[in-house]
Amino acid sequence: MEPQTLDVIQLVIALVFGAVFVLMGINHFVPSSRRTMAAMIPPSMRWSGALSPRNLVLFTGVCEIAGGVGLFIPVLRPIAAIALAVFLVAVFPANAYAASRKDTFGALAIPLVPRAIGQVVMIALLLVVAFG
Repeated sequence: MEPQTLDVIQLVIALVFGAVFVLMGINHFVPSSRRTMAAMIPPSMRWSGALSPRNLVLFTGVCEIAGGVGLFIPVLRPIAAIALAVFLVAVFPANAYAASRKDTFGALAIPLVPRAIGQVVMIALLLVVAFG
């Protein structure tokens, strides 16, 4: 594969993921979405105070927006891609919890195996952006 082709592929992945992460991050601030996302946090991770589910949802929204914006800025792109890969690992427990509760979360309850495969693929693509 030509180096320019890989550069274009990395750029397209970065821009698409950047847009998706920014939009998903913004969604964390929509009250109905925020409530649903807070309910997706497993009971063992529901604390009070600064680490309350509501605050965790807001924090993860900020992380997604910052990471997404970072993917648009060439000098920040590698660190943003790595940070978002780590982010996807960090939020996986909430996705796994939701996957086991289709009656509560409906379409958001993507079955665990497809969800895990999807997240592994996203992490791999982010690492392609980070390291080529």
